[in-house]
Amino acid sequence: MALPTYASPLERVWHYAYLVICGLIFFFLIAPIVVVIPLSFNVEPYFTFTHKMLALDPEGYSLRWYDTLLTFGMANPGAPRDWSWWVDAWQNAKWINAAKSSIIIGVCSTIVATVLGTLAALGLSRPEMPFRRIIMAVLISPMIVPIIITATGMFFFYSNPCSPLSWFGVEPNCGKLAGTYLGIILAHATLGIPFVIITVTATLIGFDQSLNRAAASLGANPRTTFFRVTLPLILPGVISGALFAFVTSFDEVVAVLFIAGPDQQTIPRQMWTGIREQISPAILAVATLLVIFSIALLTAIELLRRRTERLRGVTPR
Repeated sequence: MALPTYASPLERVWHYAYLVICGLIFFFLIAPIVVVIPLSFNVEPYFTFTHKMLALDPEGYSLRWYDTLLTFGMANPGAPRDWSWWVDAWQNAKWINAAKSSIIIGVCSTIVATVLGTLAALGLSRPEMPFRRIIMAVLISPMIVPIIITATGMFFFYSNPCSPLSWFGVEPNCGKLAGTYLGIILAHATLGIPFVIITVTATLIGFDQSLNRAAASLGANPRTTFFRVTLPLILPGVISGALFAFVTSFDEVVAVLFIAGPDQQTIPRQMWTGIREQISPAILAVATLLVIFSIALLTAIELLRRRTERLRGVTPR
């Protein structure tokens, strides 16, 4: 925002000081993320800038660490890169298997979190629902309680053969969910539900309830009213909540460390293992890809936010 022509000298000084402060805060927040990107192209196995990189020498840059993401763990990484080589990479490469696990767990947990969170938001949005504030506080508690406490509780709950889950015979091993993909999916869904509830509830604030009454007066049953009237209007909020739930699942490592078995590797857990056991700049390559992926998701969320504002008749800034 430009200064008006009648601004006093003190106001001009504060304006430029404000811009400098904002720039420094932005640099403080973005620098740790941006610095990862050039380091991922380092030809040397270091986590620092080399002299060739600082001199912008092309010999100081390489894609070797991105290639490592494909070859690490393969049975025959030096073979000609034909169809059998890609099959070997798909089946045996550790980073590819971790990515597959993260995507499968993320998608499944997102579906569970979106369905349950949307239903909860619809119920909490009704004024006649009793104890709304208490129920809302309980449902969003996984977002507030430190993740280490939540993960510890999940571990003991999923590992206890006398837990209520064993009453339904969820697992043949006395109902234990620890060390299973189902347990990880349920844990990630628990962490993602609060984000869905908050975003869908915010969308329902501007929803005109008279539309549902109009549909009922025309003979539509509640199911038809929801899928033909309510859902299309709150769909941007539902998708935004689903994206937040997916990002939460894709980024989660603490719950995975507590609940997952030794063979259930996700990308965050593989990065954690790589930092502790094998220091490799391939982690920087993964971090760069995750940054690009996060930017794409944030762009999608921003587009959905603007679409929601257009539906409400509010001009996006």
